[in-house]
Amino acid sequence: MANLSTHIADHVATITLTRADMRNAFNDEVIADITQAFKQLGQAPEVRAIVLAAEGKAFCAGADLNWMRKMADYTHAENSADAAKLADMLHTIYTCPKPTVARIQGDVYAGGMGLVAACDMAVAVEGSHFCLSEVKLGLIPATIAPYVIRALGARASHRYFLTAERFDAQEALRLGFIHALVSQDTLADPSSTQQALDLKVAEITKALVQAGPQAVKAAKQLVLDVAQVAITPALIAQTVEGIAQIRASEEGKEGVQSFLQKRAPNWLA
Repeated sequence: MANLSTHIADHVATITLTRADMRNAFNDEVIADITQAFKQLGQAPEVRAIVLAAEGKAFCAGADLNWMRKMADYTHAENSADAAKLADMLHTIYTCPKPTVARIQGDVYAGGMGLVAACDMAVAVEGSHFCLSEVKLGLIPATIAPYVIRALGARASHRYFLTAERFDAQEALRLGFIHALVSQDTLADPSSTQQALDLKVAEITKALVQAGPQAVKAAKQLVLDVAQVAITPALIAQTVEGIAQIRASEEGKEGVQSFLQKRAPNWLA
């Protein structure tokens, strides 16, 4: 797959996003590749844990700009079909029978927040930042909302969904969006930070691999069954409809176009 690479060692599969030049932003091809990778590795008997990683300075910047240009002219039906694929990717990660760990080496924006939230655990470097930027474009984080709200909490989601403020890794840790933080020494070799991140991720995956595979699988399913309200097909359909409607709205179109044209949207005029 051109958009990502996979590697398996010691029962741990690592899926690495390799579009560093595009800040690992996703489009329809990337979404399909990620979905396929998690489905295949989730059923692989030799795999007991899956790490989602990325190359470059950003973990995931959300939607690819070229993809956004295409979406600007989508009909409601095309937006629904498009959002359904994103919803399927997130649900595939969230319900993957193997435990999943997000290895966050850089910034996480918009749809990238959904990738992190859909994973069971997340580890980040100190210099990474997080942002739910959709309302700045006249959009809403509808498709990722069921996962982000579960990971971030409703109270914090009220703030960051509505303000689109960027927050740092320390705040993400405090809110429980990530589970561990790796210090970043800006004076040291950057590779040392990545090594420290790898060590922390390895610490977690070692614990996962050392536990009973079926017990881990059952324990994960237990959380999915018990925690809050189950993510049902009706809820997924509701989020798909939500993003389809907002993308096709006048404000949604204006927000995306103003972003692509590098100008202020009309509601700031």
